Amino acid sequence: MADRKLFAGHAIRRMRRQAGLTQAAMAEVLTISPSYLNLVEKNQRPLSASLIVRLAESFDFDPRALAAGEPGGGEAALRRRLADPMFADLEIDRNELEEWLAGAPGGAEAFARAFDRIGAGGIDTAIASDPVSEVRREIERWRGHFADLDAMAETLADELRLGAGDLYGAIAERLRVKHQLTIRVLPVDVMPDMLRRTDLHARQLQLSETLDPASRTFAVAFQLAQIEARGEIDGLAKGAGFTDRAAERLYRRHLASYFAAAVMMPYARFLRACEATGYDIELLQRRFGAGFEQVAHRLTTLQRIGARGLPFFLVRIDRAGQASKRFSGASGSPLAEADGRCPLWRLHTAFDRPGALAVQVVELEDETRWLTIARTVTPQGRRYGAVPAEFAVGLGVAAALGGTMAVARGLDLKGEATPIGLGCRACGRGHCPQRSLPPVGRALVLNERERGVSAFTFGGD
Repeated sequence: MADRKLFAGHAIRRMRRQAGLTQAAMAEVLTISPSYLNLVEKNQRPLSASLIVRLAESFDFDPRALAAGEPGGGEAALRRRLADPMFADLEIDRNELEEWLAGAPGGAEAFARAFDRIGAGGIDTAIASDPVSEVRREIERWRGHFADLDAMAETLADELRLGAGDLYGAIAERLRVKHQLTIRVLPVDVMPDMLRRTDLHARQLQLSETLDPASRTFAVAFQLAQIEARGEIDGLAKGAGFTDRAAERLYRRHLASYFAAAVMMPYARFLRACEATGYDIELLQRRFGAGFEQVAHRLTTLQRIGARGLPFFLVRIDRAGQASKRFSGASGSPLAEADGRCPLWRLHTAFDRPGALAVQVVELEDETRWLTIARTVTPQGRRYGAVPAEFAVGLGVAAALGGTMAVARGLDLKGEATPIGLGCRACGRGHCPQRSLPPVGRALVLNERERGVSAFTFGGD
């Protein structure tokens, strides 16, 4: 595998330009020669450990941002895009891709942006607007962290704590006194298909009795966000520049949800608790009165400058493997970005043991390792049909960063890992008994005299 640091020049050059420095000025700060910095920016020299330390000390540089700073998201992300059927006849191999990244990082980034704008499958699939994808791209542009909303929510949370130890009660009182909104919990037969409803005529926030305590707190905090964080949400929504009204509404809902979670789990207190408990999700749930998915999602947002948490990603799937929620945060993980997933990832087997944590170290084809946690969650509301609704939530972080986590105790993060791919069409691993399709762009090798463990045998790069 190519040294990932060889692709860091693009990120360093961008950081220098954002700081308004010439190569000579930045080289002087880093105590290296301008010619050496020039070679680093051209990806002709790797970043040494000492240079990374000097960057962190002088420019508030987070070394974990290197992966996110790679053009197009890096080699693995570009390989996923090139696995699209429109490129099947090109047969671009790994060496050619590495040369492209190293020699023309700007071109690789431009290709990635154009592909993402058009959408997988080509121009025809881009004609129909996809508000969900538009909103997700905007969220990922912020790396999942909205600093102004977080700061405002943290101030509000501290103010609410001074008034009462019960957050739900404190928010309910604030809504009643400051905004003339009362809360009414209604029976399920009155609100059979609704969890929350604002009746402005009656000045009521109506909640379903099916909501558990954590969800009730989130619902009242969401209502407070729509009122008290409206200006900040308006600014972010207008800045996104959506042309689709549905996309803008979805984005506003996400921002209000973000604010609600930040009130329940204020940034500084939550990050301290994460570090003190080893990111023990069950303890964090109890300490902050939140649900598993609420805590897991909050973990993907901890990217405050000067006080960053571990860079997590989150994926939520149903029993059919369809993703209904994906956030890569600052992780840059292809496991969140990929449309396909591997059945060997325990995220898919979490349904076999509802409520139990499934911990696994997985390794992708590019040899990157991820420490992942999966658990089922049950959506709020009444039972739908004969089978109860259920999702599996997968949370992950780079294995190299996961050693301090409570779930990593007793695990050898450098030892044996489960080799997985990003869906059969994008995976080049051979001899896999779980393979359902051959990889795109690879020639099938057929031999009537032999039958391997996989139904498909194909040529290498």
